[in-house]
Amino acid sequence: MSSDNASIILVVEDDAIVRMLIVDVLEELDFKVLEADGSEQALEKLKDLSQPIDLMMTDVGLPIMDGRELANEARALRPTLPVLFASGYADNIEVPQGMHLIGKPFSIDQLRDKVKSILG
Repeated sequence: MSSDNASIILVVEDDAIVRMLIVDVLEELDFKVLEADGSEQALEKLKDLSQPIDLMMTDVGLPIMDGRELANEARALRPTLPVLFASGYADNIEVPQGMHLIGKPFSIDQLRDKVKSILG
């Protein structure tokens, strides 16, 4: 059960099984989670400025608009939004300043530690 003041994380992942696993883990860690199956759905949620979002976790390899492009759009809408990229190709990715990266596959502990370090 999430507490009322739990941090809110937007998880953007086009693979439904991977998204479900990430959401389940984050909810177990007492975060409130919003889900998007791709960049279009994520942008809809990001444009609703009445909905607080404390962190966006996005797959890098999304169809239509990749995770980096989505992060740029997200930052245009919400300039201080922290972004955590998840990628199976972490060694080949340059992460823009102020953004973060976690390599897939990651453990529950790695995800918890990374998210907590970003959110403070």
